[in-house]
Amino acid sequence: MDYNGREENISHSLIFLPKKETKMAESKFQSDLIKELKKAYPGAYIFKNNAKQGYPDLVMLYKNKWATLEAKDSATAKHQPNQDIHVERMNEMSFSSFIYPENKEVVLNALAIHMGR
Repeated sequence: MDYNGREENISHSLIFLPKKETKMAESKFQSDLIKELKKAYPGAYIFKNNAKQGYPDLVMLYKNKWATLEAKDSATAKHQPNQDIHVERMNEMSFSSFIYPENKEVVLNALAIHMGR
């Protein structure tokens, strides 16, 4: 019954909205990553690479080894043209990887092995 005493035909339906993902901005993720790398690899040189579009974001020199990392804010983030090619080629030379919150621990563990830690 409605508030006037009339019979009411109410159809109940539930609407489930997708949970809003808390997506970290790429710049924040990259900044935090640099801090973490500097702490884990004292004395390492870590450069933000702005040399050419498509090259990985970060270059890391540590002792006699080097690595590059392309930071993304998520596993589904768009890749710029040529990024896949450059990351793949640099990985064949030394160590290179896409890194994002979902794979960060795996990549950092692989990096540690590469760097001899």
